[in-house]
Amino acid sequence: MTGRYVVHLPVVAADLERARMLARTAARSLAFLAHVDPGETTVSAEDDQGVRHRVFCDVRLETGRRCVLRADHETPCTSRLPRRPPNAVRHRGV
Repeated sequence: MTGRYVVHLPVVAADLERARMLARTAARSLAFLAHVDPGETTVSAEDDQGVRHRVFCDVRLETGRRCVLRADHETPCTSRLPRRPPNAVRHRGV
């Protein structure tokens, strides 16, 4: 036993994309806490919790930091979220 514990906080979402969006939001909002590891955030179906879907890419970059984009992003990996212009329209899944 490592002496460490993992917190599982069940939250219900209508589908996988909404579950991932909620998980990303929750992980990013708690990232200021030293013991929170947002990169390891996953979601699963309620009746198939052994199959987990990653929320973040989490690839290690040359700088030693990790990619903070969603798991299935198509743009180059980055360690910082891109800034949106103040009047930009939010798209689902970002």
